[in-house]
Amino acid sequence: MDKDSAIKLTNEEWESSIVPELIEYIKIPNKSPAFDPNWNKNGYMEKVVEQFAAWCRNQDIKGMRLDVIRLPERTPLIYIDIPGDIENTVLLYGHLDKQPEMSGWAKGFGPWKPVLKNNKLYGRGGADDGYAIFTSLLAIKILEAQNIPRARCVVIIEACEESGSYDLPFYIDHLKDKLGKPELVICLDSGCGNYDQLWSTTSLRGLVGGELKIEVLDEGIHSGDASGIVPSSFRLLRQILDRIEDPVSGQILVKDCYVEIPKKRIEQAKFAAGVLGNDIFNRFPLKENSKPVSEDPVELILNRSWRPALSYLGVGGLPEISDAGNVLRPFTSIKLSMRLPPTSSAKKVSKKINEILTKNPPNGAKVSFKTDWSVDGWMAPEISPWLEKALNNASENYFKKPAVLMGEGWSIPFMGMLGEKFPDAQFLITGVLGPGSNAHGPNEFLHIPAAKKITCCVAEIISEHYKINKKIS
Repeated sequence: MDKDSAIKLTNEEWESSIVPELIEYIKIPNKSPAFDPNWNKNGYMEKVVEQFAAWCRNQDIKGMRLDVIRLPERTPLIYIDIPGDIENTVLLYGHLDKQPEMSGWAKGFGPWKPVLKNNKLYGRGGADDGYAIFTSLLAIKILEAQNIPRARCVVIIEACEESGSYDLPFYIDHLKDKLGKPELVICLDSGCGNYDQLWSTTSLRGLVGGELKIEVLDEGIHSGDASGIVPSSFRLLRQILDRIEDPVSGQILVKDCYVEIPKKRIEQAKFAAGVLGNDIFNRFPLKENSKPVSEDPVELILNRSWRPALSYLGVGGLPEISDAGNVLRPFTSIKLSMRLPPTSSAKKVSKKINEILTKNPPNGAKVSFKTDWSVDGWMAPEISPWLEKALNNASENYFKKPAVLMGEGWSIPFMGMLGEKFPDAQFLITGVLGPGSNAHGPNEFLHIPAAKKITCCVAEIISEHYKINKKIS
């Protein structure tokens, strides 16, 4: 593949077409169904689907067929099928739904207000991961422009990923005869440790979450009257949480949450730590003298990718400080999110955590744990020599540095699903969610130069996939 031609076409298409499309996309508050139950009535999702489909149909890719599939009572899915020079299949994946607004955006910025500054496009959804459909088709156009053969390519863009992809299995089953058995899966919804090289995700953590609620009264009582007699629901909550998490170290105390970390993943973590150094924690906006839980980059990478960790997402039963009177509150509830190692069983852990949290409640309080989600993690199969070489070559060609393989800390339910259905496939899981990009949070941005380079890398890897399969056939 001619690198200069690929770079030239990529720059032209991104600047003239893709960035303007992403600007319009960011303006649309097409929140995922979990955050907008009236998504169908509100019409934002449909507006994005129409926008993306219209852009795709204007790309003049030979033989491309695009369908917007709408199963009853489910979010829509964009399905693109592009014939190739061999019957083997490459599957490219992304999503178009978004996380909610989140507070804390800088002055002049906002979730639905696209701002282009210093080669970064700010706003919700550009990096997570509205750019995926554009990168996928542009990678194919790069190959077409140079008459480079490739396998059949299928692009799937779902609209339910930020809600756990609960609609996607129905579409995968619906499309099973069309999909066939992809040999290579490319997912553009992951992260990067920096913007200086190609990163490939080797694993994703699982997730268990839900609401823990402690009730001690039927109604609030004057604290001067009841305190010292009636136990504080907040204090009881603290006791119960200490059953599953060490309050000092943050270490999870539930043995079922742990797995043995594969030696290969430890080796990859050491290499990634050598690349990142202290940037593994310096990239986060730590407050003043706040410090990470460890200053060993290897341990931090393993913590983030292979060890369980508990987060507290929201609290119920606590009034705003301005409304807080001297009342002993009837209950306290908290939203928990437990990240799990890639190969652990979310179902087993969820059952165990429920048992630990609700058994023998202190002071006989009413304790309940309502599970909101339970998602297994995913670990990539052993990388084939051809793909490992292709990743490194592509990274050297367009980033001038070698590729890095590293586990990520979040979950992409789609990957576990595909891993089960296509156990023999190879995976390239990559993305632009790097330092400061802050997916799901305020000031989320898309790093445009990195996205351009990833586009070229994807094209080159699709080309290498053709070469290895042509030799085999």
